[in-house]
Amino acid sequence: MGNGESKKRFRAAVLSVVKHAYVPNGVAAHPRFELAVVADDADQPDWVHQRNEAFAYQHNIPYVRDVAQALTDYDVDLAVISSEAERHCDLGVRAAAAGLHVILDKPLSTQLSECDRLVAEVDERGVKSLLWNRNYLPALVQARELVQSGTLGQLQAIHVDFYFAKDAGPPRGSRGPDDPPINWLESLIAAHVDGSDGGVGNKPMGELEIEGIYPLAYIRMLSGVEVEKVFARTAAHFHQRNVDNQVDDLATVTLQMQGGLIGSLCIGRIGAASHPDIGEIKLHLVGSEGSLVISEARPEVAVYYRGQDRQEFPHRRIAGENDFLLMENFAQAIDHNGPTILDVRGGRQIAATVAAALESGQSGQLVRVS
Repeated sequence: MGNGESKKRFRAAVLSVVKHAYVPNGVAAHPRFELAVVADDADQPDWVHQRNEAFAYQHNIPYVRDVAQALTDYDVDLAVISSEAERHCDLGVRAAAAGLHVILDKPLSTQLSECDRLVAEVDERGVKSLLWNRNYLPALVQARELVQSGTLGQLQAIHVDFYFAKDAGPPRGSRGPDDPPINWLESLIAAHVDGSDGGVGNKPMGELEIEGIYPLAYIRMLSGVEVEKVFARTAAHFHQRNVDNQVDDLATVTLQMQGGLIGSLCIGRIGAASHPDIGEIKLHLVGSEGSLVISEARPEVAVYYRGQDRQEFPHRRIAGENDFLLMENFAQAIDHNGPTILDVRGGRQIAATVAAALESGQSGQLVRVS
């Protein structure tokens, strides 16, 4: 492509947008990408169609209740998938089989067999893939630069605190002994109004499955090596919904990694009253020549005023270009047949680490990542 030529714009099909709209909105924030159509399967329940229709109306694009038709009729280059987690890979496989690049919301899947199916299809078709992540936040960009510059020497250990300051329904112990268990899907559908429905779907998911991608992606990017074994402790400590559905809202994980590197993370959904920001999220890196502690939220400003809504986070991140940089990375990968910052193969390895951690949390044993 010559310097005088305009770069190709890419048209995206949004395949289900029942969870967070931040993924397709992030795609559309880059000038080389445009949303062309929203699509889903006709047999999906009414609440799914309602959310898809609302997003399509907001963006003034059609909604088609037929995925295959949408991929055929709207001249699209990629699919953006933000469905329930258990449908991510199936929609991704169908898009890749049609020759489309794929961008998926996290987590990649709740089943490793589905991850493997998607990785195989993406590899066979030679399309690009991206699992949405936060690796381009300013603090992470700076941390990566410091590691790659050799300032810390040989990296020896990484720890991530990832405490997410959001509620998840009634606190543990607040319901009576005769109250029925909280229904996972119904409660997550209701949580959509405040954006705390990241685990929406039929299969209950704890914080390790829902949010574990973020700290594990940080560790993977900064270390450049894979996890071999994990030891974890998990608990439903804060929220009755997690207790009733036997999934974690608090966990600690120790990681044995290639080359003798040690990693660890503490993760939890600790409630909105626990922190003035979105949560306590920090990285601790230890090298042979120095160490580093960095706050994921920086740079930020704090805003306080009379009558401030108690649900509003006073601390606000600034100078963040994560969405734009993710999509610039994706565009460059397509243009030059290069890698993306986190493809589905990397997402599969993170999913395998989470699965091993959940197994370890149940057994109390060290578990090898498969």
